[in-house]
Amino acid sequence: MPAFGQADLSNCEREQIHLAGSIQPHGALLVVSDPDHLVIQASANAGDFLGLGYDVLGKSLSELSGGLAARVSAGDDEQPRDMLAVSRCRIDRNNEEFDCFMHRPDDGGIVLEFERAGPALDVHEEIESAIRTFLKASSIESLCDAAAQFFKPFTGYDRVMVYRFDDEGHGEVFSEEKEPDLEPFLGNRYPATDIPQIARELYIRNRVRVLVDVGYEPVHLQPRLSPLTGHDLDMSMACLRSHSPIHVQYLKNMGVAATLVASLVVGGKLWGLLACHHYKPRFLHYQVRAVCDLLCEVIATRIAALQSFQQAQAELSVRRIEQRLVQAVVREGDWRGALFDNPEALLQPMAATGAALLYDGKVITTGDVPGTRQLREVGRWLDTRPRARAISTSSLIREAPQFEGIVDVASGVLAAPLSTTPGEYIVWFRPERIKHVTWGGDPHKPMVIGDDPADLSPRRSFAKWHEDVEGTCDPWTAADMAAARIIGETLRDVVAQFRSVQLLIAQDQLEDVSKQLRESEQPVIIADVNGRILRTNESFEQLLPDAHTHLQRVEDLPGFFTDPAGLRRTIDSLLSQRRIWRGEVSLKNRGKESTPLYLRADPVFSSPERVLGFVLLFTDLTEQKLADETRRECIEETAARGSMLNRRLNAPGGFPYQNLIGSIIENAELATLEIGDTADPARMRNMLECVQFSVHRTTDLLDHLFRYSSGAAQEPRRGRKGNGELGRPHPPARR
Repeated sequence: MPAFGQADLSNCEREQIHLAGSIQPHGALLVVSDPDHLVIQASANAGDFLGLGYDVLGKSLSELSGGLAARVSAGDDEQPRDMLAVSRCRIDRNNEEFDCFMHRPDDGGIVLEFERAGPALDVHEEIESAIRTFLKASSIESLCDAAAQFFKPFTGYDRVMVYRFDDEGHGEVFSEEKEPDLEPFLGNRYPATDIPQIARELYIRNRVRVLVDVGYEPVHLQPRLSPLTGHDLDMSMACLRSHSPIHVQYLKNMGVAATLVASLVVGGKLWGLLACHHYKPRFLHYQVRAVCDLLCEVIATRIAALQSFQQAQAELSVRRIEQRLVQAVVREGDWRGALFDNPEALLQPMAATGAALLYDGKVITTGDVPGTRQLREVGRWLDTRPRARAISTSSLIREAPQFEGIVDVASGVLAAPLSTTPGEYIVWFRPERIKHVTWGGDPHKPMVIGDDPADLSPRRSFAKWHEDVEGTCDPWTAADMAAARIIGETLRDVVAQFRSVQLLIAQDQLEDVSKQLRESEQPVIIADVNGRILRTNESFEQLLPDAHTHLQRVEDLPGFFTDPAGLRRTIDSLLSQRRIWRGEVSLKNRGKESTPLYLRADPVFSSPERVLGFVLLFTDLTEQKLADETRRECIEETAARGSMLNRRLNAPGGFPYQNLIGSIIENAELATLEIGDTADPARMRNMLECVQFSVHRTTDLLDHLFRYSSGAAQEPRRGRKGNGELGRPHPPARR
């Protein structure tokens, strides 16, 4: 991998940008040993920047400042998770205040960074107002617009953009606020290669990054290699770290002089960026940057809630299909007609133009679809894909060029398997939609070559470059995938039930259907009209203890469950009254907690008056229960976190933070409730855990802002545009 500053455009994706070995000159950096607090590495400007006038290497913190060592120890005890500890300090007899940022690299030692401190600002009303505005947003588009509108005056940058990544890593300027004389970037797309993967990973760890002046001269660390490790210092969490020369040149080519970038992390993944550009050097003090970090956490939580709400709406729209299918199997003995009797209900949730059922060797279609032969070929291609609850592609010919002839109706494919039998799927199609994409410069020319062939530079032209993208459809969204999974899961249940019905009706097909039933992932019991068990499959047998009595009748089941009396009443009612029953039961486990199961018990009719037998289907609710427990814990911990912070920050002499804390907690609770409506338990647990982590980061940031502000006189926030503005290439000299 190329070292920092040694990469060119052919290998910049792997440049070790976290091992910069230098900093921007608007601050100074020290590395001290632990626990003796001796300076073992320092930026070359440290002595001058801190007003000491001598080389600080080998000095102890107590020599530099009487209170600095104590502050470092105290800050270390209070340091929030995955966050810099920040405090205001004075060095030696110098009356100038500095912001001191502290963190511990994994390799050992303590890193201290210093910037000149600004006035402590009371910004809680602006934060609260912004959160209230974000909470009112009913869509991701309006939320991002509101974010850009807030951050433009708050930060004072010339251009503020919300930059969103797609599934392939390409970025799009999703929202924008700018000075009137600037060219709009709204809607511009930028290729994934503009942001290397290493940089994306650092954006998740270190959420706010500033570049004060693209014309800066890097200040190197002395010595270059860490005395603790013999290697370059890991500067992943350093706020002063130098930027990659390639990135700096890229910005120069755009005419940008200073930037601030804050991460939007949703569900543990980098969803997008808040990107701020300025056309002359600009420095923002810590407190304003911390507010940007805090509010980006709030925005990310709101994005998670809105995405989950959209998914829940899609899930709700397909439940009607499930109800019709179950009723059709029970009353009519088949389900395929019910699936296609209302084509719009099948197509609309996925915004598809056609659908096909590949089942039991037959093909049934609705809407615009390829011919039968091509549909069977699509089924065989799906068999080659990794097994998943939903399989999708927005460009079929990119993955399977042999389908070029059907791109007009099937550029995009979304499918859900119906069973483990090859070739059995429900498939939705979208036609090719030639997209007119506007790129911020030619994406096929990410570099230019100078007179020397070795002289490579990032592209210099960012004029809008238009491209017609062929062979693709509109991308399948998370809501589309969720709807496909629900319909697929319903159909898998129905297929298992229907094949159970086939077993009861067609004994001559017993061996073939039994094999299909045995291989079903759904635990199934088939009983005759008198309750005698005819078949169970392997999935059901795996639910029971390793050594168990062979089941003869459904009346034998209650002994395996925690409420045998209740289940016995249910079974008696099923056998005697022939009524459908749905409910939760709990299977006993030896030495373990019981397993929660959802039981569907259905009579099978050959005619309205004649019952052939019964089918019992079981669904493991363990993941769902864990997700529900996670949601409950999330709600309780969020409330407790808010109460704790209220007590601390609303103590006598503190800021009136009560309404602000309430807004943050309300945002998290709303996200928790909306995420809890999703039908995917594993995804729900992950998203809830991410929301809880975000609550901790947000409240830690707020707590830290309070602690920081408590250490200095507070001034009303005024003249935002001018705050921290640099009128020359480098920060002003020490006062």
